[in-house]
Amino acid sequence: MAGVNKVILIGNVGKDPEVKVLENGVRVANFPLATTEIYKKDGSRQEQTEWHNIVLWRGLAEVTEKIVKKGATVYIEGKLRSRTWEDKDKVKRYSVEVVADTLTVLTGRREDIQQMPLEDSFDSEEAM
Repeated sequence: MAGVNKVILIGNVGKDPEVKVLENGVRVANFPLATTEIYKKDGSRQEQTEWHNIVLWRGLAEVTEKIVKKGATVYIEGKLRSRTWEDKDKVKRYSVEVVADTLTVLTGRREDIQQMPLEDSFDSEEAM
């Protein structure tokens, strides 16, 4: 039986995306996304915020660079990817990322929204 690796998030961008151009010319964008769960415990309101590392490739990275800013609320669809690497001190590091294939900007600063293209939802296959 095949498994399903699907992530859907709606959250707030924690900082402006960092965009790199790799040696082969491919763009990759990264930004942290905060999702907050609100619930009541013993009659008082509680909040729990989770941070997610979002990665976008190629055309989706280009779109992200143009329209996504810190504080914007975005809808992300993608899949989880785990990475392992050694840092400069030879310490093994682990990371779980959401590799996005769909990005929709839901809100942002007023001046940024007014400058957005009419179509603000992009699929990675269309953007490649």
